[in-house]
Amino acid sequence: MIHSVKFTCVLDTNVIYPLEIRDLLFWFAYYDLFTPKWSKHIFEEWEEVMRRKKIPEEEIRKRTDTAQRAFPDALVENYASLIHTLTLPDEKDKHVLAAAIKTNANLIVTHNLKDFPKDYLSSFGLSAKAPDDFITDTIDLNNNIAIEAFLALVLNRTNPNLDEFEILNRYRKIGLKDTADYLHALL
Repeated sequence: MIHSVKFTCVLDTNVIYPLEIRDLLFWFAYYDLFTPKWSKHIFEEWEEVMRRKKIPEEEIRKRTDTAQRAFPDALVENYASLIHTLTLPDEKDKHVLAAAIKTNANLIVTHNLKDFPKDYLSSFGLSAKAPDDFITDTIDLNNNIAIEAFLALVLNRTNPNLDEFEILNRYRKIGLKDTADYLHALL
């Protein structure tokens, strides 16, 4: 069994929202395939996105509370002093890097790879990966636990209730094509 909860990833806002990516990442983390981390800033951005999408406040609170209860050690604190010392193409992403540095993360999982220059990140012992690449790498490290986590996601999915193939098709539509194909091959 090759996997490691010691492998720590800061999840950027753009992989916590949308729901499909968040659910899969959270189930993988629940099955100890990696350790998720986030910051107050990331959650504030997530809340802002949900408000823009007209999600009711009660549902916003429920989602963020559920995430924090599921992963009580995920919140990175005391990173704010690092923010002003960092240089990134998008100033608004500095808090993500600061949280990653503070928690000694291995990786930032984000859709915005261009905003996290490879050479600059490597100077902090970090790298960034798109969610499709990260998830397929995670599956590759431990097929059995990954498929178990995915099937648990399917069984616990409601509103709407979808089977594994419908969920895989949703993954393909949102840019998780390699992930969907890999999971499909393992079913």
